[in-house]
Amino acid sequence: MRNYIPANKRVDVTPGESVRIVRELRGLSQTQLSSLCGIPQTAISSIENGRVNLGVERAKTLAVALHCHPAVLVFPGWQVESAA
Repeated sequence: MRNYIPANKRVDVTPGESVRIVRELRGLSQTQLSSLCGIPQTAISSIENGRVNLGVERAKTLAVALHCHPAVLVFPGWQVESAA
């Protein structure tokens, strides 16, 4: 771990907000996303509104349905600086 590049936080976005943003960018409703991933619509709503933690397994499931990397959902707002 000698040659790592530290990540810097760029924006304040919660994991739930990240799920909502990516879902809306994909043009999906909560019900449509629920059908794609098998997570109940009420759970998706609770995640998006911060009442329920996203969790790694749910992030993986949602990421497959949303065609994104799970880190986009779990660590929103973080960006790694490129090595110079």
